[in-house]
Amino acid sequence: MRLLLAFTLWCSMAVATSLLNPVLAQDLSPRAYVITPLHSNAIIVTYSFFHGSVLFDGAAPITGATGTYSVPIASYYHSFSFLGRSANVNSSLPYAVGNFQGNVAGQPHQLYRSGLLDFTSRVSVNLKGGPSMAAEEFRGWRQKTLIGVSLKVVAPTGQYDPAKLVNWGTNRWAFKPDLGYSKRWSNWVLDSYGGVWFYTTNPRYYSPPVPKPQTQRPIGSFEGHLSYDVKPRLWFSLDGNFWFGGVTSLSGIANPATRQRSSRIGATASLPLGPHHSVKVSYNNGDYIRFGGNYQSVSVAWQYSWLGRPN
Repeated sequence: MRLLLAFTLWCSMAVATSLLNPVLAQDLSPRAYVITPLHSNAIIVTYSFFHGSVLFDGAAPITGATGTYSVPIASYYHSFSFLGRSANVNSSLPYAVGNFQGNVAGQPHQLYRSGLLDFTSRVSVNLKGGPSMAAEEFRGWRQKTLIGVSLKVVAPTGQYDPAKLVNWGTNRWAFKPDLGYSKRWSNWVLDSYGGVWFYTTNPRYYSPPVPKPQTQRPIGSFEGHLSYDVKPRLWFSLDGNFWFGGVTSLSGIANPATRQRSSRIGATASLPLGPHHSVKVSYNNGDYIRFGGNYQSVSVAWQYSWLGRPN
């Protein structure tokens, strides 16, 4: 029973730091700061599949710990003008279904969870190179250098029960201010972003006999993409990122084994399917792994876009 408790407790901590953070935080998003015409709208439906190991750093007698889970995501995008600059807001609501398994002292154990993940919203504003433009003006505009800022917010709306060891929700707020750069040379586009994740306290983290407060230190992240336009709306991208930090503490006692220092690499393709529809396909995998992020991910997203003010 002690070994089983150790497995489930550390699995919940690993899920919180190794699995949920990459789903919502350490994503790879090429062309995140490329602007669109004023009053652009898009509905995006994404299906993502994840499979990989859960790391314990020798903290518990567990071997072969893995997780396999699917995450469908519904998103909405809208662009607008902010003090004459191009700006946009993107909101997403994910749902997840997953299985986690591992051997505790040679005995196999499994966990299953399904439910909502935390709601995510991102607001981005261009600072240089991207004035707000109507569609007619945008058609004659050519990107050179773009610099922008954004703020991503993760709200604690996901499935969470402090009596359960594994939850899809994190029961806390998260905020990520970010600075982005995008440069175009003919058909080539280089993107780079840098930001920091800040987390509030989870006041009711599982810890028998009563829940205890859990905190997490900030996580710094860098992201880069090199993409090539074959023709309008048909492009391919090589993607990579690196993040570090994020040590968690329970009741003020830090766990150094949860310090993250990892990177991921991948590729993305965007394929147009008519004037309003497009499909984006991406794959990424862990590259350098210190703690967290050692998993494979495949995503397929369908997008329907249009111009005009919401009715």
